Amino acid sequence: MTDSLKLSKAALEARLVAIASPLPTQWENVVFMPPVDGSAFQHVDIMPAAPDNPTLGDGFYRELGLMQITLSYPIGGGSGAVYSKAEAIRAWFPRGLSLTSGGITVHITRTPAIGPKLPSLDRFVLPVSVRWYTDVFV
Repeated sequence: MTDSLKLSKAALEARLVAIASPLPTQWENVVFMPPVDGSAFQHVDIMPAAPDNPTLGDGFYRELGLMQITLSYPIGGGSGAVYSKAEAIRAWFPRGLSLTSGGITVHITRTPAIGPKLPSLDRFVLPVSVRWYTDVFV
């Protein structure tokens, strides 16, 4: 992973940690035990896309990606709580938001997408997708 990707990931994760009423979180490649009481948690993936080269010449490219926050709620409680949390995440990462980390700036390019619900036998699972980019000058 390049430094620009690591810094982008750090900026996005720091923003998510700072949300009101955070959920227990399963981060990428970190050992995680879901809550033993079966309560809600979230899984976070940073999914880089192929870099873009929006200009001719050397010295500049754009990292593109998606941060997917997958909410996992217990079955039987209805869908209200999970959709409320998804809406809170959407509001926390509004289109046009800029985040900084280690000298780079991450830009949120679109209003985050909610859903559709993912199949699961024992959980109500709903993804929230946050699109982002970082301009990299080399």
